Amino acid sequence: MIRRLARPLLYLGIVGEVLTLSKVHAVAHSYSYSDSSRLAWSIAYMALLAVTAYAVGLPDVGRTRSAFVAAVVAAAGGVLEISVVQAFVGDALLPRAVVFGTGIVLVPWYVFVDVIGRDVRSAAAGRDRVLFVGAVDEGESLRAELEDAPERPAILVSALSVEEASPIGVSDESVVDLAIDLQATVLVLSRAAQEDEGIVSQAATLHEGGVRVRTMTGFYEEWLGKLPISELERASLMFDIRSVHQIGYVRTKRMLDLAVGVVGAIPFVLVLPFVLLGNLVANRGPLFFAQPRVGVDGRPFSILKFRSMRPGPKSEGTNAAWTGESDPRVTPFGRVLRVSHLDELPQVLNILRGDLSIVGPRPEQPQYVKELREKIPFYDLRHLVRPGLTGWAQVKYHYGADENDALEKLQYEFFYLRHQGLGLDLRIIGRTTRSVFGGEGR
Repeated sequence: MIRRLARPLLYLGIVGEVLTLSKVHAVAHSYSYSDSSRLAWSIAYMALLAVTAYAVGLPDVGRTRSAFVAAVVAAAGGVLEISVVQAFVGDALLPRAVVFGTGIVLVPWYVFVDVIGRDVRSAAAGRDRVLFVGAVDEGESLRAELEDAPERPAILVSALSVEEASPIGVSDESVVDLAIDLQATVLVLSRAAQEDEGIVSQAATLHEGGVRVRTMTGFYEEWLGKLPISELERASLMFDIRSVHQIGYVRTKRMLDLAVGVVGAIPFVLVLPFVLLGNLVANRGPLFFAQPRVGVDGRPFSILKFRSMRPGPKSEGTNAAWTGESDPRVTPFGRVLRVSHLDELPQVLNILRGDLSIVGPRPEQPQYVKELREKIPFYDLRHLVRPGLTGWAQVKYHYGADENDALEKLQYEFFYLRHQGLGLDLRIIGRTTRSVFGGEGR
């Protein structure tokens, strides 16, 4: 049981170490810890340590990376961050014994929880064995999806067409027999399979035997974090969108946007002179560029970025081609800005202005929106919510360079619209932070 608690133990260790060392220091120096401002700053330090640990991959480092190195980086990162904050404020917000002592003690703790988490991942690998009934192309697509980056580990053990699965005689139970032979744990039925009473009857038999039964939509949502292409149009009207239907969520999210925007303005101001210097040396031209994008309710706005391409009418203007991951227009210094994600920093101004939210579908250029509207009738549903600096499609799919990628991303965006909430928003922010610290540039 304890092996399933790797992540909670990670955070409990952070809280316990900071509180213990803070209390010991308060007793040793005869002051009230709970009545001082150090309690609030201790909580802030805990949050920095937790975010940094998650960002470097703990407790999910895996076997290809060193848990000790990740632990040192996570602990040192938290110490450095609070030290920078103290230097910026000009005051010792927390005692050095607490700051550095916590960093030192947490290294072996981080290694311990990573070992626990690694054991859990090894035990979970291939946990769900999936039997699919539906069209051949749907089965192949599902197989590829599960081999990519599923939310829950699973493998497709076999796929049957509706004709193969449909019983010929009274005693024919090809789905039941195959599921038992392959030790399937999940049965996935396409829309066509659900309309066959013989297949549904076999699914009921398997369900009674402990096999989970899912529609394609349900399986994609639970195991892949997206909606299948075949279900997008049908599902487009079948769920509430919190940004439209729940005013409390809208207000809370806007408050979070403003808070993050204000905090994000600090690194923006600090980085500004360095980017200006880099531009003068290796990226001559305008410091910023403003590009039209389509926002909430289809309203256009200008998104701001540090320029990363060579200046010119076809670099990053309104008629720019789809930007490739290794686009030759990107300058060497621009590549540094992109890999470090520093080119996105000016968008804190868009967030403060209300053009962007922290989390939401990534806004596209007007000409692409026009093209995609014509090809995907339900594409405009994504414009019912405020676009985001980051989103579920970005943390799951990372990059899109053409119409096919746009359709792929739309499957993740529909999942976000269907499950939108503060919990998912915070999850996306955490994954984005991990991606940035991991150096996964676009």
